[in-house]
Amino acid sequence: MLVHCQDVAEEEEGSEIDPLSDPEERRVLFAALDSFRQYRQAAHYNITHLRRQSFYSLPLAHMELLASEPFSLPKTLDAVDAAIDVNADIAEIVLALGLNMYGIDPESTEWHGAATSQDMDKVRSTIRQLYRDWAAEGDPEREACCGPILAGLNRAFKDISPAKRSHVSVLVPGAGLGRLAFEICNAGYAMEGNEISYHQLLVSNWILNYTSGPRSHAVYPWALGFSNHTRRSHQLQEVQVPDVWPSEELDRSYKELNADLHAYQRMSMSSGDFCVLYKEPRYEAAFDAVTTCFFIDTAPNLIAYIETVKHCLKPGGVWINLGPLLWHFEGGTPEKKTSSTSSSQSEAGRESQDRNRGIGESGSFELADEEVVKLVEHFGFDIVEHELVVGEAGYIQDPRSMLQNMYKPSFWMARKQLI
Repeated sequence: MLVHCQDVAEEEEGSEIDPLSDPEERRVLFAALDSFRQYRQAAHYNITHLRRQSFYSLPLAHMELLASEPFSLPKTLDAVDAAIDVNADIAEIVLALGLNMYGIDPESTEWHGAATSQDMDKVRSTIRQLYRDWAAEGDPEREACCGPILAGLNRAFKDISPAKRSHVSVLVPGAGLGRLAFEICNAGYAMEGNEISYHQLLVSNWILNYTSGPRSHAVYPWALGFSNHTRRSHQLQEVQVPDVWPSEELDRSYKELNADLHAYQRMSMSSGDFCVLYKEPRYEAAFDAVTTCFFIDTAPNLIAYIETVKHCLKPGGVWINLGPLLWHFEGGTPEKKTSSTSSSQSEAGRESQDRNRGIGESGSFELADEEVVKLVEHFGFDIVEHELVVGEAGYIQDPRSMLQNMYKPSFWMARKQLI
């Protein structure tokens, strides 16, 4: 396996807790698993069944017109149903792996019905996110975000040969479906990803550890949405994932870099609240670099994020950030998830697990980019690079859609002061 998914809620340093032993973690995990179980049935009902009801409620002449060429709306709904089934096949593979990973009996119904409407939104957006992270067609989005971060990392450690990068430890908070984490590891660095969302962790576990080859699974990223298509074929676009096979690619880079350590020995993933876990004493000055991509605006209290990064970075270590400032807790409450928001937004249910720590801490505020940089400096960092706009970046954006949501993200690199 390429990634060891571990839960990091702890009673004391070094003693992991099974998430099933904590009532709140158990509830959130069950809700995530149940959303993958319900994906097929819920999508067929909400996306096509209700549309068929509306279609057959039209006046007869209108219905007959729209049923004929070139409109053929019943055939379109049939095609969307077929696309839903393809996506649902992935959801059910992920579910089976998740049940096995957490030792949950597939025959038990204890976890059935746990998913909320937010969980169902999350499973749909997570499957759609495979387009951004693991389809060839999503490469422009990835390059706009991962490219500057990787280039910055290589600049920061330019005096270290690629073969020796395995001695450089990099933390990736908000790792999502694992593509940036994978690319950092593939470049030779030792990488630890962190993610709070079970939806993201379950899918990244599948894509990184259990796919059988490149382009081995089909996904229909846009099939569930009917708005802003110029052609029906765009809605029904099929993409193949993963665009590269992680295990094969990491084997190749290990040989080409002549690396000291194989990727399997320097790539891991943790589950939990970034601000709780990485403020623990065992993580003090543990990393040479922290990379955050479309992440810092998920903070209700950015100071907590900055303090955590400072705690876990070695003196002289670098923090590389790229992203917009779509503050997810603007007005004091987390925004509803949309396809254009960050994948790292924490799950609503987990916000209440500890109201005095981490993402669930009370209070929130929003800053402009220049204020963010000044705040980072205030906490003992030197800004060594800052570029306010590094081109445009979409977020799970169909480039052919009539509606384009594009960010002009900020990029900066900060170095933790030695004293």
